[in-house]
Amino acid sequence: MISRIRALFLLAALVPAAAAEDAASKPNIVYIMTDDQGYGDVSILNPERGKIPTPAMDRIAKEGMIFTDAHSGSAVCTPTRYGLLTGRYAWRTKLQSGVVQGFAPCLIAEDRPTVASFLKQQGYHTGIVGKWHLNFQYSDPESGKILKRKSKKMLAPVGSKIPDGPVNRGFDHFHGFHHAGDMKGVIENDTVIAHEEEIHMLPRLTRAAVEYIDGRAKASKGQPFFLYVPYGSPHAPIVPTKEWQGRSGLNKHADFVMETDDGVRRILEALDRNGFAENTLVVFTADNGTSKGAGIPELQKKGHHVSAHLRGSKADLWDGGHRVPFLVRWPAKIKPGSISDELICHTDLFATCADILDQPIPANAAEDSVSFLPALSGAPIESTRAGVIHHSISGHFAYRQGPWKLLLAYGSGGWTSPKEPEAKKSGAPKAQLYDMEKDPGETTNLYESHPEVAARLLAQLEADVANGRSTKGPPAKNDIAEIKLWKSGK
Repeated sequence: MISRIRALFLLAALVPAAAAEDAASKPNIVYIMTDDQGYGDVSILNPERGKIPTPAMDRIAKEGMIFTDAHSGSAVCTPTRYGLLTGRYAWRTKLQSGVVQGFAPCLIAEDRPTVASFLKQQGYHTGIVGKWHLNFQYSDPESGKILKRKSKKMLAPVGSKIPDGPVNRGFDHFHGFHHAGDMKGVIENDTVIAHEEEIHMLPRLTRAAVEYIDGRAKASKGQPFFLYVPYGSPHAPIVPTKEWQGRSGLNKHADFVMETDDGVRRILEALDRNGFAENTLVVFTADNGTSKGAGIPELQKKGHHVSAHLRGSKADLWDGGHRVPFLVRWPAKIKPGSISDELICHTDLFATCADILDQPIPANAAEDSVSFLPALSGAPIESTRAGVIHHSISGHFAYRQGPWKLLLAYGSGGWTSPKEPEAKKSGAPKAQLYDMEKDPGETTNLYESHPEVAARLLAQLEADVANGRSTKGPPAKNDIAEIKLWKSGK
């Protein structure tokens, strides 16, 4: 399948990138991350088993680079977002499984640097348009008291203030919502400004992202910007607008993916229109694999496989849970039609930004972040990190180093069958080991036949967890005293 992708780009890869001599020293950075969109839900990545057209996402790939082995820091929402913004795995915090639910203190500590706060110190204007899902609190607009959630359906009143949200973690501007359960609550900077039905959120976010880009063109000339666009789609509630309902001929999830792709198109056009495209690093990616709520069996019957050639989907420890689309365009630096097989993670954004700007990473920051900047020009990534750590919804761990992947789980570690009790009852080994180069579908468990490889990866995982960081740097600590590696027992 990957060879087919390479064939699609063979001629384009021979075209030299535009000269960058006159480009500004600090590129704009636009990081678009969709919600619950698997590797196979981008048409250019899934030519043989995909049916959803995504021309805007494909455009980024054709004009830039595909990373074939990119991973989210977790197979679910919150921990991926924490890792992206901090350069640190979320399981180093008190969040050992699942996601946060809002109406609680922010998961990112007030004194912890974020990508946004770092770039702001380097002269960037920083904006987020979309889903936060890292917790924040609300204060009552009349009494000023911190509100407590009395029911799952409770929304903070219009006018409520947020003391520990995105604008308190490095962003100059925020427009969006907290998470899917609170999507009706629209927030501008630190204030709840409206309540509206979820179906309006995707168009709202696209408009807001385009307005932000247009606004930067009219504002301070020459100031670079960082725009983070964590779309809430195609995550449930799956609510494509009337214009997009039925467009895919598959189901609502596919329609919603198509509408999200159209939002990406509008963002790219805004960059083009304002003359930003040449020296803007655009990343398109997702936070994890496709959810079961997308109707995966229905899609498969119609010929669409949400995870392409990979096993599993959202929440799982198998690669379908966390290997994500990762498309990068930067005309000033990247050859069109490039492909990289380097192993990278969402946590790597922080170190990459520091590398681009030739600045040191702040103290006590980005403990699990490695720059992928060399890969953008076809060079190998030089890393002090031995491998990448994967994490499932239930907190199960896996370790990836080179072609080898060790899973400390009997089954998926997530929502796909066989789940842990089922796999354990069937007599499955206590762990799994796969050669991802020969077996990307994770079909042949080599745990019992290659004990020396399993032992080596386990030792490295244990060290990376215990050391408080997986890269070389100052001593670091996890936020909790003990992190349990074997969630299903040994």
